[in-house]
Amino acid sequence: MFDKILIANRGEIACRVIKTARKMGIKTVAVYSDADKNALHVEMADEAVHIGPPQANQSYIVIDKIMGAIKQSGAQAVHPGYGFLSENPKFAEALEAAGVAFIGPPKGAIEAMGDKITSKKIAQEAKVNTVPGYMGLIEDAEEAVKISNEIGYPVMIKASAGGGGKGMRIAWNDEEAREGFQSSKNEAASSFGDDRIFIEKFVTQPRHIEIQVLCDTHGNGIYLNERECSIQRRNQKVVEEAPSPFLDPETRKAMGEQSVALAKAVGYASAGTVEFIVDGDKNFYFLEMNTRLQVEHPVTELITGVDLVEQMIRVANGEPLSITQDDVQINGWAIENRLYAEDPYRGFLPSIGRLTRYRPPAEGELSEGIVRNDTGVYEGGEISMYYDPMIAKLCTWGKTRDAAIETMRNALDSFEVEGIGHNLPFVAAVMDHPKFMSGDMTTAFIAEEYPEGFEGVTLGEDELKRVAAAAAAMNRVAEIRRTRVTGRLGNHERRVGSDWVVSLQGVDYDVVIDADPDGSTVNFADGSSLRVEGRWTPGDTLAHMTLNGAPLVLKVDKVTHGFRLRTRGADMRVHVRSPRQAELARLMPEKLPPDTSRMLLCPMPGLIVKVNVAEGDEVQEGQALCTVEAMKMENILRAEKKGVVAKINAGPGDSLAVDDVIMEFE
Repeated sequence: MFDKILIANRGEIACRVIKTARKMGIKTVAVYSDADKNALHVEMADEAVHIGPPQANQSYIVIDKIMGAIKQSGAQAVHPGYGFLSENPKFAEALEAAGVAFIGPPKGAIEAMGDKITSKKIAQEAKVNTVPGYMGLIEDAEEAVKISNEIGYPVMIKASAGGGGKGMRIAWNDEEAREGFQSSKNEAASSFGDDRIFIEKFVTQPRHIEIQVLCDTHGNGIYLNERECSIQRRNQKVVEEAPSPFLDPETRKAMGEQSVALAKAVGYASAGTVEFIVDGDKNFYFLEMNTRLQVEHPVTELITGVDLVEQMIRVANGEPLSITQDDVQINGWAIENRLYAEDPYRGFLPSIGRLTRYRPPAEGELSEGIVRNDTGVYEGGEISMYYDPMIAKLCTWGKTRDAAIETMRNALDSFEVEGIGHNLPFVAAVMDHPKFMSGDMTTAFIAEEYPEGFEGVTLGEDELKRVAAAAAAMNRVAEIRRTRVTGRLGNHERRVGSDWVVSLQGVDYDVVIDADPDGSTVNFADGSSLRVEGRWTPGDTLAHMTLNGAPLVLKVDKVTHGFRLRTRGADMRVHVRSPRQAELARLMPEKLPPDTSRMLLCPMPGLIVKVNVAEGDEVQEGQALCTVEAMKMENILRAEKKGVVAKINAGPGDSLAVDDVIMEFE
């Protein structure tokens, strides 16, 4: 077995590989750019080597710099993680020439399957169903339009070397095909150094289901069941689960056997993933093969008990697989939510900055399931504009799908993140969405269920009353604390009133609190009551409560006359006032936000790549105004309505912060 391996990656996947290597008694080497000198993976590894500036194309994807780090450290093998050099055959070739083991598939398999155009041709030759499309190289935007018309809209425009949602666009007409071709080409060149583009039919109402395969160098190959990855935004997965709530055993077996046959056809060895689009009749179509470890591999590990990273290392060491297909079972259910540094209220656009608070839920076995959190960040660390905005992958396991979902809900409510925009409220909302709970979702879930964008969560009546009761009980604890601090004499608890008005999400609840040493009974004006018990003291940022015995977890911040409380994706200002205070509060005028309807604001920190209009131009609704690049993704900002450009405040090359004014309209 290897004594030392180098991880040619960063962030959570580098930390993930280090954990398994440590378990196997293998020393690890981290590589890092200037932006990552204080990163968690650098701290976790046994040693670390600096490889250059923050930009990935000057550090993490420069083969010579990685090879230099290998030579300097004396590593015998390299795990590439995902992204960066993980599917680069030239990197595998360089390692082979240097006598260093690649913890991944052979160069030939990477070349055959890593290129989306080539892989589709091989799949067709192997009689695997593929989505209709044009596999040849496309020279320019006009040819892209012509091909799109021949295939028939809608079409998917993809970078041949792409991954992680980069270099992908859906086009519904000629104009979108032209724009999408150029943006995909630019993103592909920037992210992968390869600007080849292909086009395929975009299948409507699809489910994205993938098969995990594992092969060794002795001709053995197995599949470790499937993952459902249908909930996506910008063609990138957000929620994954294993197994799929849609597949039946017969379809699972057919997809698995086909995936293994395809892997064997190209001499595959290591862990890999075969991705499919599956329609409502369970017809499945090959999309691509990812010749690497997938981001969502933890859910497969949780339901099979197989450590995929360990298996990859053993295969790279020449060992045969120790498990057969008959050994692979489905034990329970697992769900993964990707926590991103992005603002779901602004169309999931990236957010950067310092994590002023980062407190994930406790990991390990709980009474109702298992919590696992794969991360590469820490409290006080920076989320950089140079890399993917993923913060962590929160995974839960339960004996049933419902149990896994409930464990996830509680874990999300317990996850504290401050300082940046993040998608915790959104994924929490998904966990409570009827379509998700039923398992009836497609890759169009976000577009269909949030057509106007995510605007937060409005809790139902029952949940609102639970939050109101908890807030009233917490306010009583805070009031008692205040009487002690002010040094009032006498029995301070008697000085705290029992009649309160709790206001949240536009609803007022008149309540009366009946307290005792073990908790409080909160009585509502309609005659109902809730028993509140739990541990919370003023200053705590999490409140673990029970309401009539049912758990409730609240993130807590203090505001005047109440709290900012967050639970189940809802973010609320909850005011707890005396009846007289509430009466006076109703007379206060509401403060209105400033009018920005005549401005184009920058929705994320980023770089202006292109400005499409000039001062004095008349623009139409939907017209492209400018392009902003953030985290290697190009975002086209469009006019929301017809207007005339009065002033342009930023140009190509300018770096902007969130809400900086790009242009103004008459």
